[in-house]
Amino acid sequence: MRKNYISIAAALLLIALLPSCRSEVNKTLIITGQSSHNWMESSETVKQILDETGLFRSKIILTPPKGEDMSGFDPAFMRYDLVVIDYEGDQWPENTVTALTDYVKNGGGVVLFNSVNSPLASSFDSVSVTRRTEFEVRTVNTDHPVTKGLPVRWLHPDDVLTRGIDPAGEEGVLLATASAGQGGRMTLPVMAARTLGEGRIFVTMLGTPDEEGSRALHCAGFITTLQRGAEWAATGSVTQELPSDFPTAAGSVVRSGFKAIDSHEAFENIASYDISQSTKYFTWLQTEIRKASGDEVRLLELEKKMVEVLKNTTATAEAKRLIIRELSWMGSDYCLPVVKELSSVEELKDDVDFALERLQ
Repeated sequence: MRKNYISIAAALLLIALLPSCRSEVNKTLIITGQSSHNWMESSETVKQILDETGLFRSKIILTPPKGEDMSGFDPAFMRYDLVVIDYEGDQWPENTVTALTDYVKNGGGVVLFNSVNSPLASSFDSVSVTRRTEFEVRTVNTDHPVTKGLPVRWLHPDDVLTRGIDPAGEEGVLLATASAGQGGRMTLPVMAARTLGEGRIFVTMLGTPDEEGSRALHCAGFITTLQRGAEWAATGSVTQELPSDFPTAAGSVVRSGFKAIDSHEAFENIASYDISQSTKYFTWLQTEIRKASGDEVRLLELEKKMVEVLKNTTATAEAKRLIIRELSWMGSDYCLPVVKELSSVEELKDDVDFALERLQ
């Protein structure tokens, strides 16, 4: 019994000596309450986007309404790993701005979301916005953790651009710009990263809500960069991989929700594919196959799902044709019997013959 007590005591001592570790879930404070855009929609959206990663647990607080007494507004910043500011309005009390600045200098993370005159944002005398339109975003820094791996050019839908601001400031890093004006002759900053003491600030000017579905907030590019920027601000690194549906210069990608495509959604939509639909679900499949290269277990999982589409009597011929083409170069003996059965289907015969020649 004495030995057990000694073992327990030794274990407790070891735990006490270990350095404290940051929780994998970052406590996040979202501050809103005044803005030139619909802050009620945007703040709830930002909360959902961040929380769905599993990396954040967010809470929203409101400032007093415009014109009311702000003297009592004094959030406990130090209790959080990340502070998101979705705010453009009356000035905060000096002691609150000082507390926020100290929070960042001591290692805290901040995301400035579409904030022109919020605390920690520079003040500008002449600020205006462009008309709402789809525009091309250019990744100008591909070495930063937030933008590493992003396409150099990608399309973002139905948003506005802000003229007359410099989100990077003198000591920040410009991450991305966008083209505006006739012929795209005007280049405006849309994403930046800054450090202050030991802390980090991520700035995004994308994702302004509107009254018609807010496609800008549902853009896979906006969602991904917000999630990655928030993780970098909170931790100094980015662990999230680039999703397969990230937009390119060929077209923007709008998610019905805020989550990336998952296996169930992808194969459900692949089965009902017709030639007039977007190929984004097949792009997801092709990306997953490439990522699984050398992983026989994962490749077999995908192959089984693909065979289920071939066996599905309600799946379209277009869907089966594309599946057969993918199986022709990555399939195994597992898919052969089902592929052979489809040789009797006249509209698939050529694709089946080609696949069997390669598979056998």
